[in-house]
Amino acid sequence: MVVPCLDEERTVGRVVRDASRTLSGTASAKILVIDDGSSDATAERAREAGAEVVVHSTTRGLGASFQEAVGIALSRGVDIMVHIDGDGQFDPADIPLLVQPLLDGRAQMATASRFAEPALAPNMPWIKKWGNRRVARIVRRLTGKRFHDVSCGFRAYSNKALLQMNLFGSFTYTQEVFLDLSFKGVPIVEVPVKVRGVREYGQSRIASSLWKYAWRTSQIMTRAFMSYRPFAFFAVLAAGFLAIGGALLLFLLIHRIRSGQFSPHIWSGFVGGSFGFLGIITLVIGFVGDMLVRIRLNQEHLLFLLKLGRWNVARSNTAE
Repeated sequence: MVVPCLDEERTVGRVVRDASRTLSGTASAKILVIDDGSSDATAERAREAGAEVVVHSTTRGLGASFQEAVGIALSRGVDIMVHIDGDGQFDPADIPLLVQPLLDGRAQMATASRFAEPALAPNMPWIKKWGNRRVARIVRRLTGKRFHDVSCGFRAYSNKALLQMNLFGSFTYTQEVFLDLSFKGVPIVEVPVKVRGVREYGQSRIASSLWKYAWRTSQIMTRAFMSYRPFAFFAVLAAGFLAIGGALLLFLLIHRIRSGQFSPHIWSGFVGGSFGFLGIITLVIGFVGDMLVRIRLNQEHLLFLLKLGRWNVARSNTAE
């Protein structure tokens, strides 16, 4: 189990101890706390509670910490990695509920969902609830799959999901994981759980500023979508350019028919032609991007096989 933390000295010890009790029947279970440059005693409290601790000298970001956790999990040949925030908003006693879909073979990733069941929806500021639901709706439209909560930090991943994962965002990881695994056809399920709607102490480092969070998250989702659906992305842009160009050229044509001359609106012909040319170029970029995605998918498959080989070696060493 992995617990990312940044200045969580008042809650991380409780999270680790509660998780230890929940995992006490699993002999091979380990708890790893990643201290992402805390200025308080987060690392000390985590060690006192019995966790292994990795300390960053500077704050790298939740996304970077998650990517490091994935690398560590694969290097140790784990079968399942559970990821839970260290702020105490999630109950480690729900870990068995989260892991069960993976054990049953129904999914390769299971995520706690705060909004899948209205009765379990937490009390939280309406703007954050609205923002979470809007982001979920965007991800739902991009992937074509119905999700209620794509920003929750309490999840379980199978080794196959970890091996197929390729992430790049350092700010956060939550939405990028959904897009990355969904586009690869990895089955994902949501598990309704009861969580705290607000932090017990302090403010969220990720969502403390709603506008900053929205901006950084939108950048990550846009890049992820462009990486797997470039033609759809550029086709929308091309349609806009072609529509503007077509409208200007139509305006010029109508003016020509009515007046018998192009002046004084000859400008619309140049501008409309420019937009039309820009639309065609953008569409070509979409086609090229689509071909590059095929190359990328082949490369990611080779990377998956390479990771799988290393995971098997790590698994064998662990068994010995």
